[in-house]
Amino acid sequence: MGTIARTSFGLAIGGVSLALLLTAAGIVHDAWQDRVGSATKKKQPRERAYSVNVETLLAETVSPIITAYGHLESGRTLELRAAVAGKLVSLSEGFRDGGVVAAGDVLFAIDPAKLETAVALAETDVAEAEATLAEAAAALELARLEADASQEQLDLRVQAAERQQGLRDRGVTTEAELETAVLARAAAAQTLLNRQQVVAGDEARMAQAEITLRRETIALEEARRDLAEAEHRAPFAGIVSDVTAIEGRLVSTNEQLGELIDSSALEVAFRVTNNQYARLLNDKGEMRKADVELLVQRGRNTTTLPAKLDRAGAEREEGQIGRLVYARLVEPDPNFVQQGDFVTVRIPERPLEGVARIPTTAITTDGRLLLIGEDNRLVEHQATLLRHQGDEIIVGDVPFGERFVEVRALQLGPGIQVTPVEPEPVGMQPAAPAAPPAPAVIALDEDRRTAIIAFIEASEQMKPEKRAQWLAELAQPEVPRSTVEKFEAKIAESQ
Repeated sequence: MGTIARTSFGLAIGGVSLALLLTAAGIVHDAWQDRVGSATKKKQPRERAYSVNVETLLAETVSPIITAYGHLESGRTLELRAAVAGKLVSLSEGFRDGGVVAAGDVLFAIDPAKLETAVALAETDVAEAEATLAEAAAALELARLEADASQEQLDLRVQAAERQQGLRDRGVTTEAELETAVLARAAAAQTLLNRQQVVAGDEARMAQAEITLRRETIALEEARRDLAEAEHRAPFAGIVSDVTAIEGRLVSTNEQLGELIDSSALEVAFRVTNNQYARLLNDKGEMRKADVELLVQRGRNTTTLPAKLDRAGAEREEGQIGRLVYARLVEPDPNFVQQGDFVTVRIPERPLEGVARIPTTAITTDGRLLLIGEDNRLVEHQATLLRHQGDEIIVGDVPFGERFVEVRALQLGPGIQVTPVEPEPVGMQPAAPAAPPAPAVIALDEDRRTAIIAFIEASEQMKPEKRAQWLAELAQPEVPRSTVEKFEAKIAESQ
């Protein structure tokens, strides 16, 4: 019995010990699970709401502006050429590069001596031709008088022959007398014929004299015109350029001595795309006579000049795209703008109704826009891109009245929760001083620090030395702002 009692006691002690051991193991296991779960829960970052500036989509009627660039040129440029050959004896004060001349001013003059001699000779030839014509006219008149007299003689001879024939028929006269009358009639007819031939010759000489007089008159007019063209006058007011004339030099006929540019007929030539050109047409396919603004840069100052669309180029130049369009300036100031100046052209299109204007930072190149949805979560919307206007985009097919994100940052996307920041009403913004620059380092709360550390530790592509560097920076009370923003952007991209 003593042995059995000791054995039973030993078994009881062993059972109690085993129970205590199992209980301790369970406690340790539960503690370990709680610790592991707490660490895991602590490493999981909570969802962050980004603050974004928002605006409301408003329906508007907008007139888009086509912006192009071109150079000014004159619609009327005249080559100044010498009409006659000779020596330049005088030049106008304004006949030089950049000189301003008025309509009717004498630009240059050629020595008129030879031209005056030519006029005098032509006048002499005309006088000689007139004398020849007068002589021919007098001879013709005398020939016609002689022909008339011969006609009267013939008429008398005919009457005498008829009378002798009547007497011969009655037997009063002889055959010889009748024959004499007939011969006299024939001689008179021959004389008349000779006189008529003389008249015809004198008429021919008269016509020839008239032709000669006309030719000499034309030569005289040409000589006088050459003499008048020895002085070249400006046909219109303008600016002289490309002058090659020097007083005293000899010039040949049709030699170019300069150019005259009409500064009141300035126009700008600019090129637009085919789509832009189609927007400049009216419903009939004709170019609209729309008002155009020309921006001229003078140092830091920009001046706006009025112009009107005028016409399009007649043909497409080789190697060029689009269409060449011309706009005529309205009363340009020649002292301010000249041919060759570079200008910016702004052409208004026809108004677009039911569209919205948004910043270029709010939309992607293919027209995707972020809207504020339920629970302030982002919703992506596909809009129709209509026009690009500087820092703004004109879009259609958008839900008017909805709010959209002004700046589409990399960490933003569909489903992300944000905190919308509404713009302050116009006129209600306080005139506060400029905000101080953002600090280079910031103090992190434990949630943000834990989220970044967990992301770094979970990264399999990061090198060990870089991981140690980042963890060392995050262990400091203040962390560089660039480091925080970098990893928070990566965390947003990975979600």
